[in-house]
Amino acid sequence: MQLLLLLNIATPAQAQSPIQKFDDRVMIDLMEHRTPEKTGFFRFMTNTCNYGNLGIPAGLFIGGVLGHDQAMRQNSLYVASSTLISFGFTTLIKQIVKRPRPFVQNIQIVPVYRAGGYSFPSGHTSSTISTATALSIAYPKWYVIAPSFLWAGTVSYSRMYLGVHYPTDVTAGAVLGAGSAVSMSFLRK
Repeated sequence: MQLLLLLNIATPAQAQSPIQKFDDRVMIDLMEHRTPEKTGFFRFMTNTCNYGNLGIPAGLFIGGVLGHDQAMRQNSLYVASSTLISFGFTTLIKQIVKRPRPFVQNIQIVPVYRAGGYSFPSGHTSSTISTATALSIAYPKWYVIAPSFLWAGTVSYSRMYLGVHYPTDVTAGAVLGAGSAVSMSFLRK
C-alpha cells in the first residue's frame, strides 16, 4: 500500500508525493523537447519491441536446429521463457495496481499517441530488458551485451519520450524484466 501512495495511485484528492512530482516534471520536460525527428525515431524503436522479443528466441532456435546446436536451442527456450514470465507478471501487476497513464492522470502531459491499458509497470520495458538480460546471460560477450541493452534501453526510454509511461513505470519494468531473466537462468545451457 505504501508503494501505491508513493506513486500517487490512491486518489486524486491526496497531495502529490515527491515521486509523482518527479515523474510529472520528467514527463513534461520530455514533452517540451520533442522534435519531429526524435519522435519518428522513438516511435520506430517502440514498435521494435515485439519483433525483438519474438525474433531473438526464434532466431536462436532456428540457428540451433540448422547448426545442430543443442545449447543454442536450449538458450532460445531460456530467452523466450524469461520474456514470457516477465509479460505474465507485468500483466498481473498492471491489473492489481491500475495506475493511469501519464496523460490520463495529468492533463498537462500530451502523449504522441494514446496507449490503452494501465501504466505501471512498463510492459515494453520489462519484456525488452528481460530479453536483453537473458541473451546477455546466455552469451556473455560484449558484442551481444552492448547491442542488446542499447536496444532495450532505447525502447524503454521511448516509452517516456512518447508520453505513455512515467520514469517509475520504466524503472519497475526494468527491475521486473531483469529479475525474470535471472530467475529463469536455470534453463540455459
